[in-house]
Amino acid sequence: MDRNGTLAGNLACFTAYAIFGFNLISCRNIATDGNITPMALFCLRAFGAAVLFWIWSLFTAPNDKIEKKDLWKVAVASFLGLFLTQISFLFAIAECTAIDASILVTLSPMMTLVISAIVIKERITWSGIAGIALSLTGVLILIFNCVSIRSGANSTSVRGILGMIINTLSFASYLGIFKPLIQKYKVVTFMKWMFLFSSLMALPFAFSAFGASNFSAVTTEMALQVLFVVVGATFIAYFLIPFGQKRLRPVVVCMYTYVQPVIAMVIALSLGLDSLSLLKIIATVLVFSGVGLVNVVPKKTGRRAS
Repeated sequence: MDRNGTLAGNLACFTAYAIFGFNLISCRNIATDGNITPMALFCLRAFGAAVLFWIWSLFTAPNDKIEKKDLWKVAVASFLGLFLTQISFLFAIAECTAIDASILVTLSPMMTLVISAIVIKERITWSGIAGIALSLTGVLILIFNCVSIRSGANSTSVRGILGMIINTLSFASYLGIFKPLIQKYKVVTFMKWMFLFSSLMALPFAFSAFGASNFSAVTTEMALQVLFVVVGATFIAYFLIPFGQKRLRPVVVCMYTYVQPVIAMVIALSLGLDSLSLLKIIATVLVFSGVGLVNVVPKKTGRRAS
């Protein structure tokens, strides 16, 4: 991969995970508002993104198709990367504090590193291990030294912890297993089928989920946050991630998970809920230095770290 491609992949992943940082706040606000159930929000995300991707494909890749032998693989990828990931997150975020959710999300790069090594035989390098450790250190400094935004759960339940673990494990599995499949197709083609399968999985739950929601009580502010979740954090972000996956190793893509706590810090600063300190600056530098280390491509002749 040339440098321009690698740069484009890193920019795409940074943007996607920055969006996810704002998404964490929006989803928590929607969950605590209580008028839209987690399953209803998932259905809105799945149906909305599916429609947008299929319309976009008519203009950008009208004749591009998925081979029949790969459709079941795309269905499994959709289950892991969309259905299970989003459902577990939306149910867990209402029962997790921001701090606990941030801590649990940091497990994802380590899970991805191990899964990639097992499934697609990606080398585990010392620079990769050091990068993850460096970024994890920076994230933990941010988590324990930032004032949490005062919305969402006041305490974390066992269900919230289990939900976040399922969320990180399922998305790490998606990133670690399906890179070869993603590289085979155009992003818009792959994602339109991903969201079609996700919509089909959501369909049996849609009527009861919408019936349990009180859409008439949804405020304009909350409706705009739902729109952001559907268009920004689903349609745009889920286009950028496979774009990055085509150009970067799975663990590099997942390392951008560490951008989310940084975004939370920026939001806290902008709302006057926290103040900038030397410690926070050091933590942010550690996060992005770790990402840089993991970006170091291992030589083919290099030995695996044990």
